[in-house]
Amino acid sequence: MRASLSRYLPILDWGRHYTRASLHSDLLAAVIVTIMLIPQSLAYAMLAGLPPEAGIYASIAPILLYALFGSSRALAVGPVAVVSLMTAAAVGQVAAQGTAGYAAAALTLAGLSGGILLLMGVFRLGFLANFLSHPVIAGFITASGILIAVSQLRHILGIGGGGDTLPQMLTSLARGVGQTNPVTLAIGAGALVFLFWQRRRLKPLLRRMGLSENAATIASRAGPVAAVLVTTLLVWGLGLDRHGVSIVGAVPQGLPPLTMPALSPELVRALLVPALLISVIGFVESVSVAQTLAAKRRQRINPDQELIGLGAANLGAAFTAGMPVTGGFARSVVNQDAGAETPAAGAFTAIGLGLAALALTPLIHYLPTATLAATIIVAVLSLVDLSILRHAWAYSRADFAAVAATIGLTLLIGVEAGVSAGVILSVALHLWNTSRPHIAEVGLVPGTQHFRNILRHEVLTDPCLLTIRVDESLYFANARMLEDRVLDRVTETPSIRHVVLMFSAVNSVDLSAVDSLQALNARLRDMDVTLHLSEVKGPVMDRLRRCHLLHDLTGRVYLSQWDAIAALTPALCAGAPAASPPAGR
Repeated sequence: MRASLSRYLPILDWGRHYTRASLHSDLLAAVIVTIMLIPQSLAYAMLAGLPPEAGIYASIAPILLYALFGSSRALAVGPVAVVSLMTAAAVGQVAAQGTAGYAAAALTLAGLSGGILLLMGVFRLGFLANFLSHPVIAGFITASGILIAVSQLRHILGIGGGGDTLPQMLTSLARGVGQTNPVTLAIGAGALVFLFWQRRRLKPLLRRMGLSENAATIASRAGPVAAVLVTTLLVWGLGLDRHGVSIVGAVPQGLPPLTMPALSPELVRALLVPALLISVIGFVESVSVAQTLAAKRRQRINPDQELIGLGAANLGAAFTAGMPVTGGFARSVVNQDAGAETPAAGAFTAIGLGLAALALTPLIHYLPTATLAATIIVAVLSLVDLSILRHAWAYSRADFAAVAATIGLTLLIGVEAGVSAGVILSVALHLWNTSRPHIAEVGLVPGTQHFRNILRHEVLTDPCLLTIRVDESLYFANARMLEDRVLDRVTETPSIRHVVLMFSAVNSVDLSAVDSLQALNARLRDMDVTLHLSEVKGPVMDRLRRCHLLHDLTGRVYLSQWDAIAALTPALCAGAPAASPPAGR
């Protein structure tokens, strides 16, 4: 019973071994992450087109719920750049920013995303995320980072504008650049310069001043807090808001209110596909971070349990005036570097943010939006990696085409088109690769019992024997290719009397492939050619025994390729070492 509950409540596992030392480490990490998370939460809420408090609310209940249900001990959940951009793109299609309908739609999006993730976790569908290839995900994140950075330039310049695609954003910026507010530009540009500087230079400076490596790392990560404090004091002290500087303004003081997502059929239909895309992208990003951090401590995470944890977190956001959330890379790294040992660090972070929502929100009234924009730009530019195009081009033209298409569609058409194309292209690439399996004609390496590709090695062959090694599982999309390849080879070489299909790399054979093998067996029989199989794995053999293929097979099934050669062309075996008994399996 305890094991079953621990499957869905990992807290029952790590909570039993919680110590005072762990408490001390988790509290310290929580203080540091809370300081970092406050400006981040405000900035990502603005990116999503929501009131700033939505970002703080989305970092309280979701973190608590993830601490209960998540399997990672270091992942920090909350609003992140890519998901915030996808939220703005999705909700912007059904409501105008700044309206009650927009905020309600964001809650519905979070609720749908949470429900989708929860169902995927319960039915253990975490493997579906594997259909998104890494190059395609990298391309989408790169394009999203560019879109996010460009979208925030209007706040740096203090002008109006908008748009969902790169051409729209650039056109809007070009139209409004003449109305640039110089004071806003000074604040935004100054914050940008400082944030870029502190990323690269602050840590070495602190090390030279005598701080330890750990303390310098943590202090350098809190740079955005310093930018927030200084620019807020400047605006307040000099009254810069009266000179056209846009500020956050009044933020409600108090804990997150209980909310109910709007569930009208029309709204649900409009947001269902975006919610699915946000769920998949958020899960892939989160589980990648969690696995990376867990590996550093020789720990493991459970992807299916991560789905449940993230699903619970998003449902929590939906009912507490938040927005869609997932695990963030930067704050998770800070959380682990600061010494977090268990998910309790996240719970303490949520408590810290709750106290901030109760006591500190009046202090951010004069926080300039240009500073938040600078924070976003510096954070997302680290996501931009155009070198993926060069690497993909050098490795595989097909992967390059997929990455380039994902980046291009995201920039030119929009986020939804980009991520949809990424999913479709990932699946299409998988089908394309597996539908054209590597099939090699093999021969015997002289003096050994090993068989290698005749095009790559000097091997022994017999004109009466054709041995084909199949390097892929056989299914409906590729079985006909194998059949055609064998028949073409037999037709062009009349001396062939035996065909051996070497199944050492075949892990499964579906019913369509069985039908194709039966057809191949029948055609070869009509040509007076015998079909044999070798090195068939146990699970594949179990399935083949359920059909008529083995009964109708004109040849035999050999335990090894060496056995097949020894039986069919014994002359090739002269000089080879004697066969050793097969090892137990």
